[in-house]
Amino acid sequence: MAKVVIYSTPTCVYCKMAKDFLTEHNIEFEDHNVAEDEQARAEMVEKSGQMGVPVIFIDDEMMIGFDEARMRELLNL
Repeated sequence: MAKVVIYSTPTCVYCKMAKDFLTEHNIEFEDHNVAEDEQARAEMVEKSGQMGVPVIFIDDEMMIGFDEARMRELLNL
């Protein structure tokens, strides 16, 4: 199974959509709330160069924002 990590905030609609999608497909993921966790926020910016969320890593592939088609492709769904 792929390792999925999401950098998100509680108020981000696209973050919620991504997490709901993963939950519906029974895919475990690690969620980092960058609104509260400064270390996770710094890690996200260092890895992605982005301040916007969600930033999603599926194994070594990075996705900025929620793109259902790309997520399906990376997860072989």
